[in-house]
Amino acid sequence: MGVDQALSLLLRGAEQVHSLHELRERLAACRPLRVKFGVDPTSPDLHLGHSVPLFKLRQFQDLGHQAVLVIGDFTAQIGDPTGRNAARPEVSEEEVRRNAATYRDQAFRILDPERVEIVWNASWFGKMSSRELLLLQRRATATQILQRRDFQQRWEKGEPIGLHELLYPLLQGWDSVMVRADVEIGGSDQLFNMLIGRDLQEQVEQPPQVVLTLPLLEGIDGENKMSKSLGNAIGVSEPPDAIFGKTMSISDELMAKWYPIFLDAPLAPELHPMEAKKALAERLVARFHGEEAAKKARKAFERVFSQREVPEEVPEFALPGHEIPILEALLLIGAVPSKSEARRLLTQGAVLVDGLRITDPRAIVSLGAHPLLRCGRRFFARLKPERG
Repeated sequence: MGVDQALSLLLRGAEQVHSLHELRERLAACRPLRVKFGVDPTSPDLHLGHSVPLFKLRQFQDLGHQAVLVIGDFTAQIGDPTGRNAARPEVSEEEVRRNAATYRDQAFRILDPERVEIVWNASWFGKMSSRELLLLQRRATATQILQRRDFQQRWEKGEPIGLHELLYPLLQGWDSVMVRADVEIGGSDQLFNMLIGRDLQEQVEQPPQVVLTLPLLEGIDGENKMSKSLGNAIGVSEPPDAIFGKTMSISDELMAKWYPIFLDAPLAPELHPMEAKKALAERLVARFHGEEAAKKARKAFERVFSQREVPEEVPEFALPGHEIPILEALLLIGAVPSKSEARRLLTQGAVLVDGLRITDPRAIVSLGAHPLLRCGRRFFARLKPERG
């Protein structure tokens, strides 16, 4: 593959690159690049949000480059303050070690294990003396670190910022020095930390790493960044049926965002939302469990929902417009007495449209295909747009 083709592939789905001409030059040098991705094992499982940079790392591997997976067994005990309005709770060394044990196998569901160098940052930070740690802190200023957006926001609100949190960007940046990274990839929220890595490399007379940021993946709630702690994540090691079912629960709006990330193509407007979501769910299962498991998960999902007891006669309701908010639809057809009751049923997963469980109170229902709405066990309704 030529340099321009490789560059086009690697930039697909990326948000920012620092800098483009450096990445082009390094690709043109025709040598294997050391491409770093770091992850702190603060929970026992990787989820789809982690998989976005892992898939990009796999693209680098397929082009002949060396993947360097940095397991932050030391930094996990400090806690990445990125995007936090409070310090992370302390994670014990034993818990970190236990979590880290599962990371390798899960990462290898995506990466080629033959072309991965796995390193643990406790192997250098654990040996660092107090003097060496203080000398590392001399390489940046408090003013520089406090420029980070989340630190600024907490400072302006008068919220506490731990000194250990200010140290975190330096530690992540020093990882890049220790592994001599040519490229570092990560979520867009990691941009500041990765640029610190460039600065530190220049200070020790290493070529500064190219920084490639990728979009943050929203969780299945459609509101927050995917996180196990928020309960909105899909784990890469979850059973096929769980991955398929959780994917089928996301909103149409979120599905349109996930399509280019995981299917490398925009959502085709002519596809029915239900069919489009099944295609997405099947692809995700296939990536982590294989094609056969994906087909079985789809058949199981369709079998469950096709066998649901639906009355022979279902009342029809003509509603204004071609699309309608789910809360408004539930009120207009008399399925619920109030919006608060509608929200409660949605939260409990008791509302389905064409077999798709709707949990987002902001969801919009398309009336064009006359969808079947089910609320609870016994309320069924066929929805359609009013004429004219």
